[in-house]
Amino acid sequence: MSDAIDLGDIERRMQGALSVLKTEFGGLRTGRASASLLEPVTVEAYGSQMPLNQVATVSVPEARMISVQVWDRSMVDAVDKAIREANLGLNPVVEGQLMRIPIPELNAERRQELVKVAHKYSEQARVAVRHVRRDGLELIKKMEKDKEIGEDDGRALGDKVQKLTDKYVSEVDASLAAKEKEILQV
Repeated sequence: MSDAIDLGDIERRMQGALSVLKTEFGGLRTGRASASLLEPVTVEAYGSQMPLNQVATVSVPEARMISVQVWDRSMVDAVDKAIREANLGLNPVVEGQLMRIPIPELNAERRQELVKVAHKYSEQARVAVRHVRRDGLELIKKMEKDKEIGEDDGRALGDKVQKLTDKYVSEVDASLAAKEKEILQV
């Protein structure tokens, strides 16, 4: 019965959604500079969207400053625009091909903005987990329709998929609660 549908694959895909969330949370820094802060930034470059680290070098020269060295002079404006539009609350200072990005002190308003971003990331992770659940349930229904498995087996597999979904959604919620606590600490 469990050979009919690979629950391990479904769990692996749900785990992937959770690990993406944790990576995104890593980019939400609480007042300290970090190169991972700019990981979610994508730049319109050469006709497609590219991660910032594929058009520039990101470094942290001091605790409250990030520097971005853009490789191609023609890309400076696009990188500047991408960083400003990423809703990270950062304002780059352009000096030729080098951008200095001061990390603002976290005030109460900025902390609330970061919490909203964290909520957005966690909702995206929940949606991703639910998409995996939907794919799994559709596969089970198809197998029932094709008479590969019986109704009882299909119902049992559906329950297992739902249990996995509940497990990963609660892990997303726990990660969000921890990140929210970290952001709001004064």
